[in-house]
Amino acid sequence: MILTQFEWQTLLLSLKVAGAAILFSLPLGILTAWILARCQFWGKSLFDSVVHLPLVLPPVVLGYLLLLTMGRHGVIGEWLNHFFHISFSFNWQGAALASAVVAFPLMVRSIRLAIESIDIRLENVARTLGASSLRVSVTITLPLAFPGVLMGIVLGFARCLGEFGATITFVSNIQGETRTLPLAMYTLLQMPNGESAALRLCIISIVLSLVALFLSEMLNRWHKKKLAG
Repeated sequence: MILTQFEWQTLLLSLKVAGAAILFSLPLGILTAWILARCQFWGKSLFDSVVHLPLVLPPVVLGYLLLLTMGRHGVIGEWLNHFFHISFSFNWQGAALASAVVAFPLMVRSIRLAIESIDIRLENVARTLGASSLRVSVTITLPLAFPGVLMGIVLGFARCLGEFGATITFVSNIQGETRTLPLAMYTLLQMPNGESAALRLCIISIVLSLVALFLSEMLNRWHKKKLAG
């Protein structure tokens, strides 16, 4: 299947948005997962609920909240624009932010489950031998949790590729700037005789997801072989 210029533009924009969303949210996702898996503190249940709130909130609500907080005249967005000239309004960076917020709970959950499955005695032994908490996390926890981190990345990436409601509410549907694959399909379905073009984009989305899952499985197998020696 030869892609048209419109399809290439939409595909590359979707990959850029999803890639940026995962790249910048991954460190925070790992830290959040580690806190939920290893730390006990007052209000942990509330913190856990807030982290997973995007899973149950309608995406349009998330988009509206982002508009109120990170928009050009939002509580945080106006401050960022005034002092740092950073704006998330009506551009691909805003689309990446919306995708990251929606995908964040899926990423955190996968990584958290992987960390919780690690025998904590391994970490305690390393600490008794003089390793700092940071070194234990980097040299023991993260390598052993790699499959979960990888799965979190794949799930988050796939969710970013499928994000629609929060994106269109927060940064609108602008060709070449915020019109990712789902928004392009929505636009085509509103046009006369646009079903065939929308079907092509649907196939592209399916292929992307299958490729991501395949690469994840291959990397997971390679990691298991490496650990086995």
